[in-house]
Amino acid sequence: TRRNTKAAKRLLTRLLKKQGLAPKRMITDKLRSYGAAKRQVMPQIEHRSHKGLNNRAENSHVPLRKRERSMQGFRSPGSLQHFISIFSAFRNLFVPPRSQRSALG
Repeated sequence: TRRNTKAAKRLLTRLLKKQGLAPKRMITDKLRSYGAAKRQVMPQIEHRSHKGLNNRAENSHVPLRKRERSMQGFRSPGSLQHFISIFSAFRNLFVPPRSQRSALG
């Protein structure tokens, strides 16, 4: 009941304020209220709502989820989150990103 045009309009205006400048295109799920709100808030922007287009955003969380799954046994989600926040920073120092790894080595 809360995912209506009014809520989508409020979300878009908040995102625009946070972003600073308007994007070239907007990718959302198939909820119709996003299109209606976009027409009111930023009519000049291209809007795409297709099933597979937001996969990039969904897949960006995969490494974190993988680590959470492998590190079961924590007593609380807070301690897991604390460990992962430190571990991520530590890991970035010692494990090179995939784009910098050689296919040979």
